[in-house]
Amino acid sequence: MRGIVNPIVPGWYADPEARTYEGQYWIYVTRSITEYTKQMNLEAFSSPDLITWTKHEGIIAMEDFPWIWRAVWAPTIIESKGRYYLVFASNDIQSNDEVGGLEIAVSDTPEGPFRGYLGKPLIDRFIHGAQPIDAHLFKDDDGAIYMYYGGWSHCNVAKLNEDMTGFVPFENGETHISITPEGYVEGPCMIKKDGLYYLMWSEGGWGDGSYRVAYGVSESPIGPFASKGTILQRQEPIAEGPGHHGYLHLPENDEWLIVYHRRIIGDTERGNRALCIDKMQIGDGVIGPVTMTDSW
Repeated sequence: MRGIVNPIVPGWYADPEARTYEGQYWIYVTRSITEYTKQMNLEAFSSPDLITWTKHEGIIAMEDFPWIWRAVWAPTIIESKGRYYLVFASNDIQSNDEVGGLEIAVSDTPEGPFRGYLGKPLIDRFIHGAQPIDAHLFKDDDGAIYMYYGGWSHCNVAKLNEDMTGFVPFENGETHISITPEGYVEGPCMIKKDGLYYLMWSEGGWGDGSYRVAYGVSESPIGPFASKGTILQRQEPIAEGPGHHGYLHLPENDEWLIVYHRRIIGDTERGNRALCIDKMQIGDGVIGPVTMTDSW
């Protein structure tokens, strides 16, 4: 097998969510354009081997979302009952008075097109101080689907109902629980391994070299998640500003990969973010420091 070369594809993309569907690896991404009004759809990449990637452009049927005018970004996806549900952020809303937030779309195939599902946003308001952006969908071993999300340094968790149209309350009666770990900024990501829940998140600023990834561990999907420190950060001379990641699990050898975006050191253009994959060591309640590479 040929090696993996970082970045894995040419061009500027960000906020990757990675999955394995129908015998292929899939990565769903933001078009990394800081002119937000041009950021009006999402892309996906598929590969049989993590080396050769096919680009799928414009995977959302945007005509189904006529209220979106400014931007879409930060996709997450989950399969449920044979259908694929895509959640993404829209319009970068700054208050409950603005339209947008977290949207949901559905497709019968991983490549889309993803059609509007609700005729309105899934979440269109600030709850526990969390801007409704940066969702991550996670399916537990019992089939329950949780959504971790939030910007503005607040992280919430919610549990989807059976038909993916809304949320079911937790034991305390709330449908959204604040689980914000110390240092959290945005970009949550959940892995479950050997009965433990590993919540990862991004810290620092997405538009500069301070962006980085930290994590916490709990025996429950709703935490608490005390920070156990940084696992991915600026590494000279390779790159800086790594973050907002997903992951892949290769079960044949129990190998875990982190799929993330990063910046060229010293590049001040905020949109210049590239897709990369590196190895990640996880187990026994610990995620080891990730070594960024140009190839492996």
